[in-house]
Amino acid sequence: MLGAARAEGWTLLLADDAPGHAEFARALRLAQPTAEVLRLPAGVAAFPPVAAAPEAADTAAGDERAANAGVRTRSLRAAVPPERLTVAVGATAARAALERGGSEPLLLAMLSRLDYEGLRPLPALRLPGRRIGVLLREPSFADQLVLASAVLPGRRRLGLVATAESEPLLRELQQAAAGGDWSLQLAQAPDALSLAGALRAVLPRSDLLLVLPDTIGSSQAATLAVLHAGASAGVPVIGSNEGLVRSGALAAAVATPALLARQAQALGRRLAAGPGPGAAGPVVESAAPAEARVNPTVARSLGLVLPSEQALSERLAGGR
Repeated sequence: MLGAARAEGWTLLLADDAPGHAEFARALRLAQPTAEVLRLPAGVAAFPPVAAAPEAADTAAGDERAANAGVRTRSLRAAVPPERLTVAVGATAARAALERGGSEPLLLAMLSRLDYEGLRPLPALRLPGRRIGVLLREPSFADQLVLASAVLPGRRRLGLVATAESEPLLRELQQAAAGGDWSLQLAQAPDALSLAGALRAVLPRSDLLLVLPDTIGSSQAATLAVLHAGASAGVPVIGSNEGLVRSGALAAAVATPALLARQAQALGRRLAAGPGPGAAGPVVESAAPAEARVNPTVARSLGLVLPSEQALSERLAGGR
């Protein structure tokens, strides 16, 4: 358990009011009630320089009322005690926290895999002696494959369309698939205009499609194109988020903001209490545990009888 001083040293850095980020922050503050929330001003993507950030009093009552869930907002402190932990929520807040520098433990939470890839070149992510953790908002590809095996046993030809930025995701997926008998069927889509052709190429040799959390997975128009193509060909789609399941994917392994907040608390405690300097790179965790989401309507249209979401979620927990 964290000591009282460490618990009181937690700061949540927010740069936007995205619903998932706000829900994550509320859930984390339930676990860390004394944590302060620091909001970056609109349009500002970085902290002020450390030397130019003297300690200030609480903001006015009007600003207090504007904060979500009655959270008090304080200005940035000039000196950060060693036992403090900053939790930066989302990519903008993460970049701001890294660019500011410092030596206190830092947790970058609610990042997509591509968000993290965009931050990896920053030297601040590998400062000797600083403990940094990264909590991805997506479950691991290993979890997605466990779910795919549970809902579609025996179907091993896994189709996917990759973009130019998908290379790190493909490496992770290939590592996760290496322990099984998966056959990855890959088609490249260099741009949005190439998506339809890539789908026509990959669907005939696929038993199911996996939507990567890349440019395609984050674009509503692109994911709808994948879902429509899969439905027309009778090929089930495994999604990378809950929205895809609602839109027509068969299933997805997902992590809710509440689950991510629980994982962030555990990782943050380890970072804040960890002895000695950190390693040469950050500690990176995929979202875990994952929960299963299924679309019963899509299952019926494919003639499938699926286990319940609870049973599938237990399967995911047992497969880790």
